[in-house]
Amino acid sequence: MRKSFWVVLVVILASTAFVSAASLGPEQPRMQAALADLEAAKSELQRAEHNKGGHRGKAIAFVNAAIAEVNRGIAFDRRHNHAQSMSNLFAEATLAPDQPHMKAALNQLNNAKKNLEAATADKGGHRVKALGFVNKALDEIALGLEAGR
Repeated sequence: MRKSFWVVLVVILASTAFVSAASLGPEQPRMQAALADLEAAKSELQRAEHNKGGHRGKAIAFVNAAIAEVNRGIAFDRRHNHAQSMSNLFAEATLAPDQPHMKAALNQLNNAKKNLEAATADKGGHRVKALGFVNKALDEIALGLEAGR
């Protein structure tokens, strides 16, 4: 009697652990990587000098919007579990030699863009919105680099 109790308990605990792990959803490594890149870009933009004609601030706002969309996309995908492939193309931006934080932010945003483009499609439209904000942030950084010369 005692042995069967422990067997049943182990089976219940094992199945509970399996169900808990399954409920976490897919890991979404590209979306997680994009999120890390966006956070790093935001950090670099916050450390950059403020003499960018307002473009640094606009880029930060776009990065924040992209972060929000990536988080929404991750949440959406966990609820809907869609899996599709996406192309891995992204544009390289020209770097100014004398603005290290703006350049670092530009690199991080390009990495985020690459990861977002390589992530599975859909995410309730949030991945695409995040890409739009990343592109706007890249545009603002390019203008900021020019303004800071």
